[in-house]
Amino acid sequence: MSENNALEILTGALTAGQIDTVDLTHTLDPDFPVIVLPPEFGQCARFRVEEVSRYDERGPAWYWRNFTCSEHTGTHFDAPIHWVSGKDLPNSSVDSIPTDAFVRPVCVLDCSKESAKDEDFLLTPKFIKNWEKVHGDVPGGAWVLMRTDWSKRSGAEYLNMREDGAHTPGPTGDAINYLIETRNIIGFGTETVGTDAGQSTHLSPPYPAHYLLHGANRYGLQCLANLDLLPATGAILVCPPLKIKNGSGSPLRVLALVARNTV
Repeated sequence: MSENNALEILTGALTAGQIDTVDLTHTLDPDFPVIVLPPEFGQCARFRVEEVSRYDERGPAWYWRNFTCSEHTGTHFDAPIHWVSGKDLPNSSVDSIPTDAFVRPVCVLDCSKESAKDEDFLLTPKFIKNWEKVHGDVPGGAWVLMRTDWSKRSGAEYLNMREDGAHTPGPTGDAINYLIETRNIIGFGTETVGTDAGQSTHLSPPYPAHYLLHGANRYGLQCLANLDLLPATGAILVCPPLKIKNGSGSPLRVLALVARNTV
C-alpha cells in the first residue's frame, strides 16, 4: 500500500461491492411540499421547470430545461447565515463553508416508533443519552440525523398543517445544546420539512434547532429520505450543497456510504 492507504482501502471496498451508496434525497419536482409560513411573511418557492428544447426547432440535437426554486426547496442544506443567530459569523454561507463539513461520519437516532405514536414528539437529551448507552457516544464532528420515517408521508400529510400550524416531530433546545456543547456535532438533519418541530415556535428559544445550530456555526439538513436504510453508526454522510454566492442554503443530493449488511 502507498501513502494513500486509507483511500486505497475505501476504493477497494467500493469496487468490490462491499459498500452501498444510499440516496437520502427526495426527487425534486413541482409537487414536493415546501414549508408554509404565516401569510405576513415571504414564502418558500416550489420547484418549477420549463423546457428550453427537446430535439426540435428550439434545439435540434439537445434537450435541456430551466428551473427555479428557493434555496430551501426539497431536500436541502441550511447554512448558518440562514438564521439571525448566525448572520455575522465567518464562513457562514454555502460558498464559504469549509468543505470537510460535507463528508463526515453520521449517527442516526431512531425516533420512528415515538413519532408514529406522537406527531409532536420531541427529541430530548434523555433520549440521546439512552441511545448512547446502546451505540456509544456521538463522536465529535459527526452529523446526527433524526429518523422519524416522516419521509414516507406525502402531500398534505407530510406538512400536517392545522389551524395552529404544522404538527411534526423535532428536537428540544436542550437536545440541540447537548449535541453541540457535549458532543460537538457538525450538523443535524431531519426527515421533516424543517430541522425544528412543527410547533417549535412555542419552545425556548423558538425554533431551537435553527437558532442554536446556526448560532454555533453548525449546519442543517431537512427533507431527508431513506434513513431507515442506515445503521445507527458507521456510515459516512456526503452532502455538498451548490456553491451559491452568499447562499443561505441549497437543494442538494445527499448520499450515505454504508458497509453492506450493516443495517
